[in-house]
Amino acid sequence: MEIKAIIIDDETRARMALQLLLEEYCPQVTLVEQCEVLADGIKAIHKLKPDLVFLDIEMPGHSGLELFDFFNEEDIHFSIIFTTAYSQYAVKAFKFSAIDYLLKPINPDELVTAVQRFSRLKTQNLKVLRDNLEQNKLNKIAVPTGNSILFLEMDQILYIKGEGSYAEIVLIHGEKIICSRYLKNFEDILGQHNHFVRVQKSYIANINYVVQYNKSDGGNLEFQNKICIPVAPDKVEIIMERIALIKR
Repeated sequence: MEIKAIIIDDETRARMALQLLLEEYCPQVTLVEQCEVLADGIKAIHKLKPDLVFLDIEMPGHSGLELFDFFNEEDIHFSIIFTTAYSQYAVKAFKFSAIDYLLKPINPDELVTAVQRFSRLKTQNLKVLRDNLEQNKLNKIAVPTGNSILFLEMDQILYIKGEGSYAEIVLIHGEKIICSRYLKNFEDILGQHNHFVRVQKSYIANINYVVQYNKSDGGNLEFQNKICIPVAPDKVEIIMERIALIKR
């Protein structure tokens, strides 16, 4: 499987060193661009649509951790391996759902492991997509959780809350499931069903369980169990239309 990659790093030596390592140890990786500044890297990502980005964290003007500030959620179809000389960034890197982080100078074995991890996760993502196509016929959704895939009945989902590159699925009995998926991924799958609506930037609601719309506090939806979630004013009309459609 060919992997299209971009390197974003302000250090010329670091870019050249990584390129040589990739050529020698990871022949499946094809470098399509190398960028010295984050702004050029953002343009290259939009234009070339890489599978993988090797991203330095410490760069003049911007931190690599700011990359996602320049993308809409639906435009993020690439993964990141952070490269840094500072180990304290490791936790932050994984909060951004990075595939891995590599400490400079980069160890060839660690580079190979990181690229292999990306390949495994990409294969898993394709499996999840296939599973969702199949499970949709059974009104189920495939949710990757760690090393396994959980099949949830859609009617068990109360709402889903997006938090960056993660999503929290709240079930009708109160159980919460955390998975490393963007809310947009769930919207694409659940949007085919009238009872799931993206009611706000960070929420998808199962309106089968909505009992009340409250105008107070900016507007919120109340479920049967008294839980409330915010709703955007421009979503109220479509929610009411969907509820009316379901009750016919």
